[in-house]
Parts: sequence; structure tokens; C-alpha cells
Amino acid sequence: MRGRLQRAALTGVLVREVMNFSSYWRATTFSSTVEPTVYLLAFGFGFGSLVSEVGGYDYVEFVGTGTVATAVLFSSAFPAMFGTFVKREFQRTYDAILAAPVDAEELVTAEAVWIAARAGTYGCVPMLVAVVFGLDPSFGMLVVPFVAAVAGFGWACFGILVAALAKAIENFNYVVSAVLTPLFLVAGTFFPIDELPEWARVLANVNPLHHCVELVRHCVFGFEGWEDLAHAGVLLLFAFGVWRLAVVKTEQRLVV
Repeated sequence: MRGRLQRAALTGVLVREVMNFSSYWRATTFSSTVEPTVYLLAFGFGFGSLVSEVGGYDYVEFVGTGTVATAVLFSSAFPAMFGTFVKREFQRTYDAILAAPVDAEELVTAEAVWIAARAGTYGCVPMLVAVVFGLDPSFGMLVVPFVAAVAGFGWACFGILVAALAKAIENFNYVVSAVLTPLFLVAGTFFPIDELPEWARVLANVNPLHHCVELVRHCVFGFEGWEDLAHAGVLLLFAFGVWRLAVVKTEQRLVV
């Protein structure tokens, strides 16, 4: 019986993804970097002209670090949802891949790792834009790509899980409107969660995106010790939990 997560199988899927990416990287890079940057410019310089400081930070710096998580979400959850569904239902790509010595766990893991690598790169764009507009560089910024990659792996697995559960691509509208948009707004990206009602603060604290926002902010402005370990722990738990769920549900979906 073949062991799980064989290196050859993971490498094969990753190489295929990288080769395919060379044909559509421009459009993906454009959508994954421009949209969060527009949020940064709109909120940072729009509200920034009215609100000079938030939570002890200059507002442009506050939004510039917060939108890293937004870029991670946009470049991981959405491609994973739509890309996985299309490859499975319309292009039948997974049928061909699984005919090779690759199982569903290896397929899901390699897909999520590749999307996480992209999210780790794209996630840094808003921060670099903020540097151009006055955010002071720091050594902690070197950690941000790794934080973004861990968060991106979790959201990529979330997207693959949603794709495995969805019966039609139109069902993604429910997830985007009822799950991702509220999580995106209540993550501490554009305003601190301290001023929210208590029930909203509780929800925000179980929101993985919020922990990504806080951890990135502390990477840039100064680490907070145990608090940052807690943020990292939540991101790792989220990534591991949705990864296992994505593997199980994808296996069930492909068998059926």
C-alpha cells in the first residue's frame, strides 16, 4: 500500500500548476494585487484625510498593514473555490491527475501549497505600496511573506472545501456574501475591533483573518511576544483543520 503525501506526487502536481500558471499569470497577478491596493489607496487616502491616527498608528500605516490579509484572502480563497470546481466539474482535470499515482490528499495538499505560495507573494504588495507612501521599513517585514503563506494555505483549503461541498458554481455566491464578506469587514483591517459591540468582538476574535491582520501589524511595528504566538497558533490550527476537512470532502466528492 502506498504511503501518503509522496514527494513525487506532490512535485508532479506542483510542476503542472507552475507550468499552467505561465499562461495566465498576468491576469491573476493583476486581480490579486490591484484590488487590495485600490482598497489601500481609497481607504488610506480617503479616510486618512479625515482620520489621522487609529489605534496608535498613522491611518495609512494601519490600512497598509491590514490590507495584507485582504490580499491573502483574495489570492487564495477565491482562486481555490472557482479553480478547483472548474477543474473538477468542467475541465475534468482531476480525473486525469488521479489516473496517475496521485491520491486526493496529495492533490489537495499540492494545490493548496501552490496557492499559498502565490498568496505569500501577492499579500506583500499592499505593504510595499504603503512603504512607497511613507510606511517605515522594518526587519519584521521579512516575516510577513511567511505569515501570508500560512494564512493563504488555510484560506486555499477553505476554498477547496467549499468547492467540494458545492453542487453548483452559483452556490459560491452564498459563501462570498454570507461568510467571506463579513469576515473581511470584521477583521480589523480598516478600523479597530475594540469599538464594535461585544458580540461582534467575540466573532472577530474567532475570525482567522483578524489574527492574520494583527500578526502582520506586529511584524511591521514590533512583536508582542505571547500574543503573537497565540495569533500564529490560531492561523496554524485553522490551516490544519480546513486542510483535513478539504481532503476528506474532496475524497468523498471524487469517489462519488
